[in-house]
Amino acid sequence: MNTQINIAGVTFKNPVTTASGTFGSGMEYADFVDLNRLGAVTTKGVSLTPWEGNPTPRVTEVYGGMLNAIGLQNPGIEVFCERDVPFLKKFDTRIIVNVCGKTVEEYVAVAERLIDEPVDMLEINVSCPNVREGAIAFGQDPGALANVTREIKAKAAQPVIMKLSPNVTDIAEMARAAESAGADGLSLINTITGMKIDVERQRFVLANRTGGMSGPAIHPIAVRMVHQAANAVNIPIIGMGGVAGAEDAIELMLAGASMVAVGAMNFVEPGTTMRVIDGIEEYMLRKGIENVTELIGLVK
Repeated sequence: MNTQINIAGVTFKNPVTTASGTFGSGMEYADFVDLNRLGAVTTKGVSLTPWEGNPTPRVTEVYGGMLNAIGLQNPGIEVFCERDVPFLKKFDTRIIVNVCGKTVEEYVAVAERLIDEPVDMLEINVSCPNVREGAIAFGQDPGALANVTREIKAKAAQPVIMKLSPNVTDIAEMARAAESAGADGLSLINTITGMKIDVERQRFVLANRTGGMSGPAIHPIAVRMVHQAANAVNIPIIGMGGVAGAEDAIELMLAGASMVAVGAMNFVEPGTTMRVIDGIEEYMLRKGIENVTELIGLVK
């Protein structure tokens, strides 16, 4: 039985990774999860300079998941390279670095800083607000998405995966825009914009008012968008959104994903990634599937 997946020339031992922002760089989870078993660790978003994030409260539980308005708080690329990369290199897993920025130049600068670092792939968070275009997210305008993709690809040493926002009218259009600009792959979906109001206090629960919805409730939307994107482009997809177990992961692969990422469930049950890996193997044995790639896009 072969669980290996190849994306843009990078071979992963299995198709399971972590969703950015839910796993740090693995340090917080190393006592609960065998990082050596993961196909990859996808890091929390890394920016050129330290970001403080949004004011608190910035996380709340909701029906079927959670809302977060962390605001991509992180210590910046220099701390990441000095602290996180050496930690992750202790383990037999691939490293996917999530990159964020407020201008095209910031994205490119982070990609350039990572050229000589021993990381395997870049995942570009285009849900960041473009400060030069009225704060609309890079991933909500096909022209802006294509431009940032093209500029990063021109400088990056590693394959570039564009992480698409679901907060758009046509996900297939966005997928094609990224592919046309040279993206090596896509990951989707990012969180869906939501809001929660405290009816007793009659005020917003989050200081930011809105936050990103993640968790099992968004899974059917993720399956639909992965299927639409997979049928619009010829580059591989990392699927995510509400993966709570192996069945959810397999569903995303049948829809067209080559890999899957576990996100919000890492907070609920840190061992979810291990259960997903085991469950995929059990499914393959039960169905007589020799190679996990047989699952990719099987359902048309």
